[in-house]
Amino acid sequence: MTKQITNHILMIRPVAFHMNEQTAVNNYYQQSAGDVSAGTIQEEALNQFDNFVEKLRIEGVEVTVFEDTPAPATPDSIFPNNWISFHEDGVIRLYPMYAENRRTERREDIIDALKDQFNVREVINFSHWEEKAAFLEGTGSLLLDRQNKIAYAAISERTMPDPLKDFCEEAEYEPVTFHANQTIDGERLPIYHTNVMMCLGEAFAVVCMDSIDDDDEKNELKEALMKTNKELIEISEEQKEQFAGNMLQVIGKDEERLVVMSSAAYHSLDDDQKERLSAHGRIVHSDINTIEKLGGGSARCMMAEVFLPKR
Repeated sequence: MTKQITNHILMIRPVAFHMNEQTAVNNYYQQSAGDVSAGTIQEEALNQFDNFVEKLRIEGVEVTVFEDTPAPATPDSIFPNNWISFHEDGVIRLYPMYAENRRTERREDIIDALKDQFNVREVINFSHWEEKAAFLEGTGSLLLDRQNKIAYAAISERTMPDPLKDFCEEAEYEPVTFHANQTIDGERLPIYHTNVMMCLGEAFAVVCMDSIDDDDEKNELKEALMKTNKELIEISEEQKEQFAGNMLQVIGKDEERLVVMSSAAYHSLDDDQKERLSAHGRIVHSDINTIEKLGGGSARCMMAEVFLPKR
């Protein structure tokens, strides 16, 4: 049976983390560092990254860490789930990226290193869509129900219908699409990634339903989740702002289920939400506030799940 969650995570250790001006144009979660020095920002991000990795490993999660390279400059390399995904049938998929300086995050040396450890049958590259200014940023854009072959996707500048259709036809997934928005200066604007407002586990889904303004789309999403027996745990728009939608269920030692998120996300949840989530796995959280503030992404964005079969 196809697995929905894994014990193995790939993460990229940052070498020069900072706010990426090219992604800030439509990632409204990013904030300026003000007068904090580049060295301080990198030091804080590195400490938060290392602490997060250590927590996962203590819990029995297998974490493969690759070091970022100083050149070319890739300030968002800490979020690898946007450019690569790994699948149980030995397929690696690569994705078209919105920001030009994120496209160089796709690294052949990482793929080659993984080929030594895993049975990689094929690498399928969707990055040619960049030539048509069409983008689909991996499991940031795609919430994959791997067991039921459903791809949930919030349409935005980084999650476009044409490459989404291409992915679904190639991977044989059924798309469930909708528009998720947030209020910026009184205007409703698209949320840049689906995984900011939604998380999908084995038997649950965390969703900020209030971000979906169209009632038909909201009902279609609820119906798809209900049909696949996912418990719906709703979060508010305020909780979404604290990255409560950006969590990931993983497997720890002795097959224990864990629900991983940032400390900001954890502290935004109420007791009922924590209790309902805890029924699906013990909650593990880590402080990554510098990464969240400047990168505009959180815990889930930092973890690329590895489903490849081991050699």
